[in-house]
Amino acid sequence: MGKKEKAAIKIVLDTNILISSLLFKGELAGVVDLWKKGKIIPIFSGDTFDEFKTVLGYPKFSLTTQEMKVIIEEEVLPFFEVIEVTDKIKGACRDADDDKFIACAVSASADFIVTGDKDLLDMGKYKSVKILSASEFLRMFKSE
Repeated sequence: MGKKEKAAIKIVLDTNILISSLLFKGELAGVVDLWKKGKIIPIFSGDTFDEFKTVLGYPKFSLTTQEMKVIIEEEVLPFFEVIEVTDKIKGACRDADDDKFIACAVSASADFIVTGDKDLLDMGKYKSVKILSASEFLRMFKSE
């Protein structure tokens, strides 16, 4: 037998990281490669998915309805685990709008939240969930 495969890492991506990794080439495109190769399992809750769909529709991205549908149905949903939030979290982050990412991560027993958001990054950790920037997270896979 070959060497034992490591279990996939469960992560919650904040909306900006997710959008950037899907729409723009560059370092963040590596996040998409990781989920397509099964090295990470990205997690959505209803709230985080709703925010993703809303932001994807922003005029600045100039995506057609069909393009958004393809991104969601072919690039995202086949790879993401959708969870029910069981841990309602309020007031954990100084930006209350970011609590939904923490609640998603805690409810899913995720390993990481990957974000560019300073309010979340300043926390560093919430319970057992580490909060990292995308570059810090991607560095973990550089040696593979």
